[in-house]
Amino acid sequence: MSASDRAAAARSWLFVPGDSEKKLAKGIGTAADILLIDLEDAVAESAKPAAREAAAAFLRANQDQRDRLWVRINPLQGPHALHDLAAIVAARPGGVMLPKPRGRADVETLDHYLTALEVAAGDEPGRIAVIIVATETPQGMLATSDYEGAPRLAAMTWGAEDIATALGAIANRRADGSYDFPYQLARTFCLVGAAAAGVPAIETIHGDFRDEAGLEAVANDVRRAGFRGMLAIHPAQVDIINRAFTPSEQEIATAREIVDLFAANPGAGTIGHKGEMLDLPHLNRAKAVLARAGAS
Repeated sequence: MSASDRAAAARSWLFVPGDSEKKLAKGIGTAADILLIDLEDAVAESAKPAAREAAAAFLRANQDQRDRLWVRINPLQGPHALHDLAAIVAARPGGVMLPKPRGRADVETLDHYLTALEVAAGDEPGRIAVIIVATETPQGMLATSDYEGAPRLAAMTWGAEDIATALGAIANRRADGSYDFPYQLARTFCLVGAAAAGVPAIETIHGDFRDEAGLEAVANDVRRAGFRGMLAIHPAQVDIINRAFTPSEQEIATAREIVDLFAANPGAGTIGHKGEMLDLPHLNRAKAVLARAGAS
């Protein structure tokens, strides 16, 4: 399985600090579909050089899982990104998470950097895939529709914290815990932008890792809306996310019933079924459920 194929099927994306050997070892033993080795927010400024070297060593030691092991680098507009890439590309990660992109040009710049480093390392150019955190800058929020055909892009996710800071917000949630309108909009932009680009949309983190009920509710809600997976910040969140983003037996049975019904009536554009009129969108959604069930 290529890194891009794994991203297309991934339900859970677990962040692990790049400077913690203990947490890296624990993370790889979880059922997370993708492990995100974090060199950005989880690592203090003074620890970044050591973290990137530890990340590279971890990648080299686990090449049998290379397509599952991705790295969140630091933003391109900062001083660390090139150092991160120089350290990790030769260690052959499956993919790279790009935080705080300002638009498509940043993805294209990252592609150029990765290609040069892959060639220098004797690796196949273009093999490393990319997921972007599309909404962390104001420019990025306004550019979410512009990623169709962007090089290496395999998935899009969103974030509510950095954009809140950039907008001058005091907080980004209401008293009941739901996101304020600008951050609901960021989630929507990510979902629509990912669909326009033809890649899966991945829900952002649920920050309270002890709130299992809240996590499950969010995961179920965003999956129903169209998200294909979710970021995790703690191993305890992984199984909940995997379960939420795996079609249930009832969903699979219903989807098979719809597909079989259309197959038995090949000339019909619409079919009455259990009091509902079904047409092509219903058939396509049913096929998508079965495809996801197979991938899971």
